[in-house]
Amino acid sequence: MIINMKGIDKAFSGNQVLKGVDFSLEKGEIHALMGENGAGKSTLMKILTGIYERDAGEVHVNGEPVHYKHPREAEKDGIAVIHQELNILPELTAAENLFLGKEITAGKFGWMKTKQMNEEAEVALENLGLKVPVTRRAGTLSVGQQQLIEIAKALETNAKIIIMDEPTAALTDREIDTLFQTIRELQKEGVSFIYISHRMEEIFDLCQRVTVLRDGTYVGTKEIAALTFDEVVNMMVGREIGERFPENDATPGEVKLEIKNFSKAGLFKDVSLYVREGEILGISGLMGSGRSEIVETVFGYRKEDSGEVFIDGRKVKINSPKDAIDHGIGFISEDRKSKGLVVDFSIRENLEMTNLEKISDYGWISSKKQRALYEELINKLSVRTSGPNQAAKSLSGGNQQKVVIAKWLYMKPRVLILDEPTRGVDIGAKKEIYNIMVDLAKTGVAIIMISSELPEVIGMSTRVGVMSEGKLMTVLEREELSEQRIMHFATGGDRHEKT
Repeated sequence: MIINMKGIDKAFSGNQVLKGVDFSLEKGEIHALMGENGAGKSTLMKILTGIYERDAGEVHVNGEPVHYKHPREAEKDGIAVIHQELNILPELTAAENLFLGKEITAGKFGWMKTKQMNEEAEVALENLGLKVPVTRRAGTLSVGQQQLIEIAKALETNAKIIIMDEPTAALTDREIDTLFQTIRELQKEGVSFIYISHRMEEIFDLCQRVTVLRDGTYVGTKEIAALTFDEVVNMMVGREIGERFPENDATPGEVKLEIKNFSKAGLFKDVSLYVREGEILGISGLMGSGRSEIVETVFGYRKEDSGEVFIDGRKVKINSPKDAIDHGIGFISEDRKSKGLVVDFSIRENLEMTNLEKISDYGWISSKKQRALYEELINKLSVRTSGPNQAAKSLSGGNQQKVVIAKWLYMKPRVLILDEPTRGVDIGAKKEIYNIMVDLAKTGVAIIMISSELPEVIGMSTRVGVMSEGKLMTVLEREELSEQRIMHFATGGDRHEKT
């Protein structure tokens, strides 16, 4: 046993986050750590690696008692962490991020060997299937590409224990397959993994054991081979979830939003799409296919080179996100940290940012409407919070995502764009988000959903547009949907080829 944690307690400002939690890891094991958002998974790992101080309990690494005061101490003992929230420095290049704090230098003055670092970074990223110029500024890369840089950083440390917190949340199936292949190769060399994920398929495919936490307490540790999908869910939530995807029986109405011949150099070309009232239009494609860039352009984050946007059949010009909001378009970005939340603001302040007019009377904010806004949205999405003034950055990743969704719901958009809406969200919360999407569709809201999870795309969409290298390959009707067909077009397959 290379890690043994016993009786771990942790509280923040009187709020008990962990109580008597146990966890163990064997050499060469891939061990899943699961639980709903706010169950304490990330907190437990931060205690292990010295980010948080434990209130009670014991931690042994390689048979020796440890009490790390700083993550560097854990790193020296061979423990590397890939955090759920990205720690990329956007102004540095991909290579500079990869070697940050571990720069290759020469001579007594410590000159950086930039050429060597670039060459080694290129190899490290290509091993994970990422082919981008390593001299490119990291902030210009997609969230998924940044995630692969984070993963490469951890793998390059030659660690013996690697903690992965939702490592595939922003990756597509092809990148996940490459990552899993790398993990299995390292496992054969004796490297151990603690794997935190809400994706059941990954857990059953990759892991040997699973430990489940619920509301900060230890539920149990079991062999994956002896469990079923439903048994793991029941351990996590203590209740039956029911059907995974709710039925959307809304009848699509008139076309609400349409783009024609949309192009942006280097990102996408000549894309035409429409979404109708009461419809959930899925958009699928591999990383770099242009799927996120299209909706970001529609929302005004960037300017298109050519093309037209129509709302209710009327041509509109969207030059900024404010223009989009004024036209009744809401947007939930895949990058909640920089585009979805102001993490240093409170939950209340984040909710109010898109709803100031709705909570104001004659230009003055109404405290009564403030409370109503908070209570309605927090209850509707079951956000786990200590109160409206809690800082958004102190929430779990999944609860942060719920706040992002909540602030747009109150706006009652006519068109809602969701880019990876369930990224880093537990299975119970996913079902809640799915139900909200279907409820919105039934009221006539037109929904565009981008997702890297093919079961999610198939289970939730009325139709699915498939992107490949900036081109819209096809739009599949519901009866045409399958993982094989979507991947056929996502990898450049032709409509007339056999699928």
